Amino acid sequence: MGPLDGIKVIELGQLIAGPYCGQVMADFGAEVIKIEPPGAGDPMRQWGRTDRDGDPVWFSVIARGKRSVTLNLRDPDGQQVLRDLVRDADVLIENFRPGTMERWGLGYDALSAINPRLIMARVSGYGQDGPYSKRAGFASVCEAAGGLRYISGYPDRPPVRVGLSLGDTMAGFNAAMGILLALQHRHATGRGQVVDSAIFEAVLGYTESMVAEYDAGGHIRERFGSALPGIAPSNAYAAADGREVIIGANGDGVFARLCEVMGRPELARDDRFADHQARGRNQQVLDVLVGEWTRTVPAQEIVDRLAEAGVPVGLAYTAADMLEDAHFEARQSVVRVPDPKRGTLAMQNVFPRLSDSPGAVRALGPELGADTDDVLSRRLGYDTDRIAGLRERGVI
Repeated sequence: MGPLDGIKVIELGQLIAGPYCGQVMADFGAEVIKIEPPGAGDPMRQWGRTDRDGDPVWFSVIARGKRSVTLNLRDPDGQQVLRDLVRDADVLIENFRPGTMERWGLGYDALSAINPRLIMARVSGYGQDGPYSKRAGFASVCEAAGGLRYISGYPDRPPVRVGLSLGDTMAGFNAAMGILLALQHRHATGRGQVVDSAIFEAVLGYTESMVAEYDAGGHIRERFGSALPGIAPSNAYAAADGREVIIGANGDGVFARLCEVMGRPELARDDRFADHQARGRNQQVLDVLVGEWTRTVPAQEIVDRLAEAGVPVGLAYTAADMLEDAHFEARQSVVRVPDPKRGTLAMQNVFPRLSDSPGAVRALGPELGADTDDVLSRRLGYDTDRIAGLRERGVI
């Protein structure tokens, strides 16, 4: 039994941000009914790299543990089905452009009149109000608005992106956290509310002291490549075998241990590197010295020696490295989920871990509409003729 067992969630989201919120809820035990357009379904069913037979696999991850119901929300009958579903729901997740739900007569005012306990999580690029609220907001542009893109990459090149839709996932996680906070508030008041999770604000929330530094001192943080300005040594360094090793030895004691392993204990006493501020001022020189050493030692040997000495170190892992790593295996950080097509499918486990009521991956993403009849008959009490009529008219 997960900590959200008994919580009923309706997911209207598509692509990444809203569905990732639903993934988190399902991972921790909520019943998540994913509403998809009849015929095509969520575009995520076609996104991402394919398996060896040419079938995409991303949907299997982001829709894991959910149920799929097809429903045309542009049709008045489909809108009525959703209203019926809302009557006993705890949460509704949507990530349409702001105003879309209202045009369909499905805004929060309308739905909360049906169910005052309903929590509505609304995920969008720029939030539900403000001058930019109606703009389309994919993660790429919202990461830029939130400040992440400007500081990502090298100073002599255009900004780069992380190889993930990071803003979408961050906004989805923010929405999940907001739902949990709203559930706690509902325990005390009996009332639901709106959770407004904007992608640009999800990114902005992770920018540490960047705004305050500008406000207080006029400092604009710039791109600095694979390190952070003034934090040294903390970078990616090439090893003798061509692999890259990440070393973070910017604390005084840790730096001294690194110097011992390098065979250069005198560097810890050098005035240029004697403390945090000094190492920051001489960051480039220090990175050169560390890099000269790492290029003489194979990557795994660097990791083994530094880890033994208590210096933070690691390789830049690929998915292949993760599947072969003993620590990942011991903690079951990656799990294999039964898959009728492939036997099993490996994917990341559920995080964070709870000692008494942990989450779990219960099943892969469902086939389109796999649960439509069951949900409409068992949960809403629709008879077979009514369901058949809805299907004939293209509502489900």
